[in-house]
Amino acid sequence: MPDSIEVSQMIPATPDEIYEAWLDADKHAEMTGGGATCDARVGGKFTAWDDYISGTILELEPGKRIVQAWRTTEFPARSKDSRLEIVLEAVKGGTRVTLRHSNIPKGQGPSYEQGWTDYYFAPMLEYFGAEIDVD
Repeated sequence: MPDSIEVSQMIPATPDEIYEAWLDADKHAEMTGGGATCDARVGGKFTAWDDYISGTILELEPGKRIVQAWRTTEFPARSKDSRLEIVLEAVKGGTRVTLRHSNIPKGQGPSYEQGWTDYYFAPMLEYFGAEIDVD
C-alpha cells in the first residue's frame, strides 16, 4: 500500500503570495534554491529542484489550493505519480500551508515528510522573511 503524509507550516505571507510563488517558475526557483519550470494552468507541466521533481497540475483554486500529479527521480519506474494537495489558509501572521501528499511509493513517505520541511518550508520561511531560530 502506498504511503501518505500530511505536513503543515505557518508562513509569514498571504495565501496569494504563496500561491503565486509556487506557480511562477522564477519565484519558485528563488524561493527554493532549485531550478523550476511551470505552465501554470490545469493540465500544465512543471518541474522543480533542477528536474528532481516533475508532474502535472490537476486543479487550481487561486489563493486557496493547488493539486498536482507529482513524482521525483527516486520513484520506481513503474510507480504511478503521487498526488500532492497544497492547501493555503489565511491565519493570524500569514498563511498555514498544509501539504497532503498521497500515493507515495511504499516506504518513501518518511523521507518526503522530512524533505518538505528541509527543502520547502525552511527555504519558504527564509524567502518570505521569517526569523529562523537556529539553536
